[in-house]
Amino acid sequence: MLTGKHLIAGIWTLGEATFKSSPASGEAMEFSVGTPAHVNAAAKGAEAAFSSYSVLTREERAVFLERISDEIEARGAEITAIGTSESGLPAARLEGERGRTTAQLRLFASHIRKGDYLDRRQDDALPDRKPAPRQDIRMIERPIGPVAVFGASNFPLAFSTAGGDTASALAAGCPVVVKGHSAHPGTGEIVAQAIDAAIKAHGLHPGVFSLVQGGKRDVGEALVQHPLIKAVGFTGSLAGGRALFDLCARRPEPIPFFGELGSVNPMFLLPNAVAARGAAIAAGWAGSLTMGAGQFCTNPGIAVVIEGAEATAFVEAARAALAQVPNQTMLTDGIASAYRQGEARVAAQTGVRAVLTSVCDLRQAAPYLFEVSGDDWQGNHVLSEEVFGPLGLVITVKNAAQMLEIARSFDGQLTATLHLDEGDIALGQSLMPILERKAGRILANGFPTGVEVVDAQVHGGPYPASTNFGATSVGTLSIRRWLRPVAYQNLPEALLPVDLR
Repeated sequence: MLTGKHLIAGIWTLGEATFKSSPASGEAMEFSVGTPAHVNAAAKGAEAAFSSYSVLTREERAVFLERISDEIEARGAEITAIGTSESGLPAARLEGERGRTTAQLRLFASHIRKGDYLDRRQDDALPDRKPAPRQDIRMIERPIGPVAVFGASNFPLAFSTAGGDTASALAAGCPVVVKGHSAHPGTGEIVAQAIDAAIKAHGLHPGVFSLVQGGKRDVGEALVQHPLIKAVGFTGSLAGGRALFDLCARRPEPIPFFGELGSVNPMFLLPNAVAARGAAIAAGWAGSLTMGAGQFCTNPGIAVVIEGAEATAFVEAARAALAQVPNQTMLTDGIASAYRQGEARVAAQTGVRAVLTSVCDLRQAAPYLFEVSGDDWQGNHVLSEEVFGPLGLVITVKNAAQMLEIARSFDGQLTATLHLDEGDIALGQSLMPILERKAGRILANGFPTGVEVVDAQVHGGPYPASTNFGATSVGTLSIRRWLRPVAYQNLPEALLPVDLR
């Protein structure tokens, strides 16, 4: 049953004010509005929990993560019902996302059991070394402290209350304070109930997890500036993320801000591939571009192709495929409004030709397709900005040399894709050194929507795709964001962390 309350260090708490949800269907519900006072209580609870939670054995934390997974699955029908109502996402999408969320918790449990993430190192003492003896030095990764997590609008489960940031921080040994997203507060509360049940079942300190619902900008600012918070995980807009990043940097004690801020995920269509299967690539692009109404951070919004008859045929095939896609409900009214503004912004740029226009209003999104020459693209930064929704832009370049120039012009990206055949290998080899510096994940002959949660995954990239190019928010490497190395010199065995003894 929904209470509309915050979960603050084990206590379900009301506030003085409430806000109403804005569901895509069904009745709106009232939820308590978060305040800086809620943030303060949650941060203090997290700090109080840190001393006991951070020293749990890896097995104890693994079992806890698995219990959270079980508790979420036990509430599966309830989560799907409220999630579809709030977000407008179909039940199959919510069920798949729930499976990804629970599987991720179990993957992290398995990973920390192995202990490789601790990066343990030891240099034995050399007492007889000349001219001076060497001391015994051991190193291990240790939890950084309480972590703040901001829920994402586009993933009510996988990037929100118990999503990747929360799960990886808990796996690392860090208590978590989540600022829930107001787009899906009911979904967030039910997942928080699952985490709370797991905490109680294992007798953990209640400050291990807190959820603060809603609230204005002052709540987010209070969270990232709280002196007990030692790191932040964020998925959202460039403007919002950059503002929080700057606040973290200006603190008396600056802290790491791991933000995923957006990406246009360019695709480079090489000549032989376009000649052999341009229509198939276009159809695949249309499916990826419109998946989930284009509300994925890995949505491939831009295709780069060398001009000519094959390029013309590709554009037409993409137009035909996109024209068959019906309107879809977007996650929030605000996202739908921003999508329409983004379309108008692109359409107004010099040299941009509308290939497919649509009519969409209220919370509905229809696909758009535009084309621009490489010459008109160059120097127009507006065209490289993310439009969150099913909008595609084709850049037609004069030759391979200009394709390389376009590749160099992109800002940092989550992904970059090459569509190529055997005859395109040489051009692909020329693109690779550029794309390796631009993107966290490079694909061949596929589409970036759909991020596998596996050990080798990287979901991050150079700024502005993310604020820390050495990190990922998906995959087991994400756990290391919440750790720092500590060296121990000549310490008695009893004083060392258990995993170093």
